[in-house]
Amino acid sequence: MASWLPETLYETVGQGPAPSKDYYQLLVTRSQVIFRWWKISLRSEYRSARPGESKDTHEDFLDNSHLQVQVAIVFGARTLDYVFNLCQGKFDFLERLSDSLLLSIISYLDLEDVARLSQTSRRFAKLCKSDLLWERIVQSACDTITPDMRMLAEDIGWRQMFFTNKLQLQRLLRKRKQRRGNQR
Repeated sequence: MASWLPETLYETVGQGPAPSKDYYQLLVTRSQVIFRWWKISLRSEYRSARPGESKDTHEDFLDNSHLQVQVAIVFGARTLDYVFNLCQGKFDFLERLSDSLLLSIISYLDLEDVARLSQTSRRFAKLCKSDLLWERIVQSACDTITPDMRMLAEDIGWRQMFFTNKLQLQRLLRKRKQRRGNQR
């Protein structure tokens, strides 16, 4: 299963906590945790400081409390926990799926589950609110979608169309037809 994973499992960059201006990179590959830093300072004693790099195997990272503290200070406890899980072989395969595949999966969920899923991460929130998902949901709920309905959905959005009741949709379609008739 792990052979399906890309070489780079996780990568992030950031600036050290204030007042530091130093830049850091954390890279987790299949076999190593690489922590790089660049000292940024106006002080003359740090001007000649060269960039640094620390490479540890996953097992060594789990035992290296100094490096763990550095990662937590620069990138936060959540990032440290995530890297810990990667080093222990606990991969989040769902996060690694493509958006189109996730949209296909999400479209089979109940609406309550879609709402719950949207609260789990920014990525899932974006996917659960996307027009592509709601177009699929509307298509599965409706027998036919007329060209007028499709044009209305493109104007107001598929999600809005799904949650709008039938009478309101008929009224919106009538108004749209009237406007098109007046423009001719």
